[in-house]
Amino acid sequence: MTRPFPSNRMTTGSTPSGEADVCLVVEGCYPYVQGGVSGWIDWLMRSVPHVSFHVVSLWPRPSDIKPRYALPANVQSFSTLYLQDFGARPRLRLAAPRGLDELAATLSSLTSEGGVEPWRAFSRKAAEMARSAPLSVLFNSPVAWEIVQRMYASDMPQSSFLHYFWAWRALLGGLFAVAEAPLPKARAYHTISTGYAGLLAARAALETGRPAVLTEHGIYTNERRIELLMADWVADNIDKGHDLNDDRVDLRDMWVRAFEAYARTCYEASDTIVTLYEDNQRAERALGADPARLRVIANGIDTRRFAGLERASDNARPTMALIGRVVPIKDVKTYIVAAKLLKERIPDISALVLGPLDEDEAYANECRDLVRNLDLEGTVEFVGSVDVAQYFPRIHVAVLTSLSESQPLVLLEAGAAGVPFVATNVGSCREIIEGRDGEMPRLGAGGLVTGLVAPHEVAAAVGALLTNPPRRKAMGEALKARVEAHYTSAKAAGAYAELYADLIARPGRQVPTGRKRGWRWLG
Repeated sequence: MTRPFPSNRMTTGSTPSGEADVCLVVEGCYPYVQGGVSGWIDWLMRSVPHVSFHVVSLWPRPSDIKPRYALPANVQSFSTLYLQDFGARPRLRLAAPRGLDELAATLSSLTSEGGVEPWRAFSRKAAEMARSAPLSVLFNSPVAWEIVQRMYASDMPQSSFLHYFWAWRALLGGLFAVAEAPLPKARAYHTISTGYAGLLAARAALETGRPAVLTEHGIYTNERRIELLMADWVADNIDKGHDLNDDRVDLRDMWVRAFEAYARTCYEASDTIVTLYEDNQRAERALGADPARLRVIANGIDTRRFAGLERASDNARPTMALIGRVVPIKDVKTYIVAAKLLKERIPDISALVLGPLDEDEAYANECRDLVRNLDLEGTVEFVGSVDVAQYFPRIHVAVLTSLSESQPLVLLEAGAAGVPFVATNVGSCREIIEGRDGEMPRLGAGGLVTGLVAPHEVAAAVGALLTNPPRRKAMGEALKARVEAHYTSAKAAGAYAELYADLIARPGRQVPTGRKRGWRWLG
């Protein structure tokens, strides 16, 4: 059962009445982005219809973007928290509160090291200050100027203050928005990433005494690090040359360090930390996650939806397809260059791109320009968002050239349809394609794995399958068997139903009572 997404539910700063079983905290995806993690969130809520949800969606700022999903019937309420729209009207006269040095030091610790204690200390200090003015007022006042100067002197005195100031505004604006937002009442809090969503879940666990759980599809800090390394809007001010021991902090370091600190805070506050595959746990442990709290719940799909699909004919036009968003982290440009290389060997090849083009329009335009420059207009086709089940009967080989992935649903969907896969060695792609260590019985490879940013490897792998139909079909059948054995929706749904039942049944921890800064403290 579904219902339309009501616009009057898209509120910021209102605490819904009634207690939900689970408050689901999501960032930069559901319900405004189609597919990927958003599709998984929609699946999760529909898979446990007996569990009631409140959804908090963290989004940059208000916009006219429309929801891509209808609310499941068990979503009790919904609210939006805007991270880049924080701050009241500028206040030119505001007395500096006591303990300004202490607050600046606490914020430096929270954004550089992270952890439950700095988060708790910041919450206490901010609550004291809120007696004179809330964070939204302080953020656009001379008090903020005093704080940023102290933090600059402590954290990055060797860099440009102007660049530091604007980075501080971006990072701390989101942090303050999370710290001041009303908390929905729930019996458990579930965040789908670290970052600001993870901070909100950590805050909820500390203030309400209810358990928090984290599910990491990909490692959020790794993805932000990749984006920051590729970003041309981050100005580097320090020339470190070839000195690997230079510990001066530049702007990129500042951003990466902050997201790692936020991750540590979320890891420490979470009762359970779920990953989609074991290899992701290494990165979490490196940032301080307690191994005793780590658990693997693999993604699953409804294999019945794809089981009866026809296979692409050997006599049809040779077709490969990249299924994913047209954004830099998917490295669509490598796929396009691979199509150019393949065309030299297979002149009539078709290279489809199945996924939304509106998430990063500048990058999508760059990809279109690359297609034109390589004279691939009749080869590469940007189809947009589609029902992939309708396209699998046309696809001989599915492809991912991503720089980072977790456990791609499209890989599982292609496998369920019997379509072999070529993917970069990221996330759980190798594990799904080749099988886990100790797989019994051994099912064989379901495709080929390539390196990152390696168009020649991608072209060679796809070409090897397109020109060898028996091998291609055998790999498709192997991938299908593996998905049906290990990656079904029923298994994943059952695991989350058990996890939620355990979290919801736990007694709340003792926390202070009373009201502070509009927060509700629950026992």
